[in-house]
Amino acid sequence: MEIFTFITGVIYIILEIRQKSSMWLVGVLTSLAAMWVFFNQGLYASFALNTYYLVTAFIGLWQWGKDRRSLKTSCPDGGSEDVIHLNTLTWKTIALSAVSVVAGTALLSWVMEMFENPMSVMDASVAVLSAVATWWLVKSYLEQWLLWVVADMMLAVMCAVQGLWWMTVLYAAYTIAAVYGYFHWRRHGQLCR
Repeated sequence: MEIFTFITGVIYIILEIRQKSSMWLVGVLTSLAAMWVFFNQGLYASFALNTYYLVTAFIGLWQWGKDRRSLKTSCPDGGSEDVIHLNTLTWKTIALSAVSVVAGTALLSWVMEMFENPMSVMDASVAVLSAVATWWLVKSYLEQWLLWVVADMMLAVMCAVQGLWWMTVLYAAYTIAAVYGYFHWRRHGQLCR
């Protein structure tokens, strides 16, 4: 299942960088496989996070379709498949996200300790940071990539400590892809509204 998660995860990140809506469908498969892997390792926050990914895959598919239709009418190159639609990240969203990360990590760490999670603080930190990054992805904020760099590096370390080598390679690749994705979206992105 780790290998399946690795393969679908690589496909997902390639589609994400190119901002292809089909990534959300691949994300469903990746999430289901990762849920199984993390549950069996006792990493319950990461299991819950992948459950969240499963739900947001459907929301993301709907939101990106809506944004794509809006882009076609409001931007000169909006109809082009190569244009990446971006939305502006506000200070209010940043502040709410920061509070969510701090409070969510504290609360989830406490809950994970009750379940004897072997890495409760790191698992909780990654889960909450990734949840915020996923929401920012749904909203097409360029800065979501920066959150992914941090979360994916932490996940690579967590998986290595747990001996999940395929998952370690996957999250190390995700880290590199997140750096590339940031620059790709910055170069090809278009703010229209």
